Amino acid sequence: MPEKVMLTFHEKFKQYDLGEGHPFRGDRFVNVMKLFESQGLLSLSDVVLAEPKPALKEDLLRVHEGGYVDLIFRLAKEGKPYDFETPVSPEILEAALLIVGGAIECGKAVYEGKVKHAISLGSGYHHAGRNYGGGFCIFNDIAILVEYLRAGYGVERFLVLDYDVHFGNGTSDIYYKDPSVLFISLHQDPRTIYPGTGFTWQIGEGRGEGYNVNVPLPPGTGDSTYLYALKEIFVPLVEEFRPQIIIANGGSDPHFADVLGDLSLTVKGFFDLSRLIRETAIKVCDGKLVLMPGSGYNPEVLPRCWYALVAGVVGLEEINVSDPYVPPKEPLYCREKVEDILNELKSLLKKKWKCFV
Repeated sequence: MPEKVMLTFHEKFKQYDLGEGHPFRGDRFVNVMKLFESQGLLSLSDVVLAEPKPALKEDLLRVHEGGYVDLIFRLAKEGKPYDFETPVSPEILEAALLIVGGAIECGKAVYEGKVKHAISLGSGYHHAGRNYGGGFCIFNDIAILVEYLRAGYGVERFLVLDYDVHFGNGTSDIYYKDPSVLFISLHQDPRTIYPGTGFTWQIGEGRGEGYNVNVPLPPGTGDSTYLYALKEIFVPLVEEFRPQIIIANGGSDPHFADVLGDLSLTVKGFFDLSRLIRETAIKVCDGKLVLMPGSGYNPEVLPRCWYALVAGVVGLEEINVSDPYVPPKEPLYCREKVEDILNELKSLLKKKWKCFV
């Protein structure tokens, strides 16, 4: 019997539009919903579409410092940017609060047993820390969801899987000393991409040592090597840590045709990635899973990749959406390089995790 899956969406999400010439445009939401409709995804009996309410300031303040939240609200009112690539306006703020509200709605529905899995469309603003934003992000909806579930439902063990092409420095900073959140990030080698951090040796501090797991991948890494890394690191850690929920964030930017990244996933690769995350959640935490697809900077491939991600969580066996271009071949050195990285990482983590001994 199929399990119910919630998808949160609001037509005002499209107001999270960072302006002409900016890689983050609001039409991504419109284009994605059009593709979902054309593929019949929204008419499936087990998919529940929900319109979120805006997050409250108290939700933001569980994660962000009061002074920072006040700054964002003031910048929005004045129509001033947070930094050169992260504009703020009343419309962007309204959309941001609705997107965060969508993440909260997803967590609530999963924990109240209304659905098994949930998809917080447009979420995953992982570059925002407790008192800073940047990288197109103003509020860290991943951490806000974690703290909402901790406060409202007594959840004690969270696993955050960040598969965005960029390292989630904000999420990592927030939970760097916190053993209740196991943060795993697969991303492009930080020496070659923003934000320039997320190395294997950054494994957490104090009680959080061993709970920050970075898998930096060489440019050109394709589907098979990416999934190999995921199975070598993510799967055994989930099985040992036994989280009560998996929160997975990332959009289409690890795709081979994305303009801001240099990894080489295909549409099929995103589908396989998503199916693996779902299967692991079913096996370990009774299926409790919130997927947060938000990133991606090639408007041609973004809807296809988001569809592949959502279809995997919904439980479809196959998809008939494919790449608009011919995928490149993965460079021969990639697999060997990734094997070396994984060996180094396991060696750093074996003190904490039996699965790597």
